[in-house]
Amino acid sequence: MRFKDSFSSPSLLVIWAEGFLSRLSFGIIGFALPIYAYRRLGLSLTQTGFLFSLNLIAEQAFKPVMGWVADRIGLKRTLTAAIAMRSLVALLLAFAVLPWQVYVIRVLHGFSESLRDPSVSALIAENAKKRSLASAFAWYTTAKMSAGSIGKALGGVLLALTFDNYQNVFYVAFALSALPLYVVARYLKEPERQDRDSEGQEADERINSDVKETRIFPVVLLGFLIASTAQMINNLFPVLAMEYAGLSAAQTSVIYTASIIVVIAAGPVFGWLSDHFSHKLVLMVRGIANTCSSIIIFYFPSFGGLAAGNIVDAMGKAAFRPAWGALMAQISSYDRRRRAQTMSYLSLGEGMGEMLGPLLGGFLWHRWGVGVMLVARMMLAAIGEFYAVLLVRAKVNSERSATNKKMLDARC
Repeated sequence: MRFKDSFSSPSLLVIWAEGFLSRLSFGIIGFALPIYAYRRLGLSLTQTGFLFSLNLIAEQAFKPVMGWVADRIGLKRTLTAAIAMRSLVALLLAFAVLPWQVYVIRVLHGFSESLRDPSVSALIAENAKKRSLASAFAWYTTAKMSAGSIGKALGGVLLALTFDNYQNVFYVAFALSALPLYVVARYLKEPERQDRDSEGQEADERINSDVKETRIFPVVLLGFLIASTAQMINNLFPVLAMEYAGLSAAQTSVIYTASIIVVIAAGPVFGWLSDHFSHKLVLMVRGIANTCSSIIIFYFPSFGGLAAGNIVDAMGKAAFRPAWGALMAQISSYDRRRRAQTMSYLSLGEGMGEMLGPLLGGFLWHRWGVGVMLVARMMLAAIGEFYAVLLVRAKVNSERSATNKKMLDARC
């Protein structure tokens, strides 16, 4: 898959830049905040897990409404407002010295994400070519994930250089978060979203009306199962590395750095596979990666073991995002004028999984230890894999029925 095929639109390059710079900023926060909450604010592991679930609770509560708002006031305006609000979140963290303040800031972060995510997904779907939807999401995901890994590695370096001065670290995160604001406001174009002519639209409705309704809930459930197992250790990984494996902040930064090459190489490959073979089959790689990374971390609690586990986990993420984005784009294409709202509904399952995953992981670790938490993660991943297989079979049967119905309508 060639880069220019997916990014033929200048607006996609702008979205790429926004994703990279924003995730670079919050990669730093993702590394520093759990350690700050655990060591400086005195939060327990369960409370730390809840802290990272709180913004997701707010995001899921507001996302369906914000998807509706984005469709009506414009995708560009919504994204610009979200970036400004998220930059404020990074700045406020520098002044947070009490637990309740951090909790409020995380709620604000969740609200900003509820504005941002449906708009970004709809913008990519509108600007990408139909034959390379997954690849377009893959390049965007590659930019975000590589920036996230760089940001987390940079977070460890900044903590070491500033002698654990968390305020200065959050200042740096704020500066990086504000950079995309100008790029988006200046160069991003609002897409023209006009549905097909009435005759073509009526034909699609006869064939696909049932497909849209019946596919949403199964896709939402799949997103929940995959995301919940992934997030059980994702946000707690710095604490896992430093408290469970006894690694230093610098060593943990090196682990994040090692995953960057994997993300850059694997993302476009999985995007191409998703475009040319099957979205849902590629989605199954995420569950396999969740299981394998848990086994590696459990049996090899060392620098090498955690590095290998994190690389496997990164590969699963690289497979999940492009296939998931293309699947949402395909379903939301039935009504382009309400595309952001449809995507907000489809992403609820993923968001709920991301919300409950850290909370469940922190609770299991606090109550029964790391071993029980990792075993539970493997079991949930196995359930997700089984469900994905069932969903793939249902998709094949549904497409076959739709084809037969189209042929029957043509004869009539």
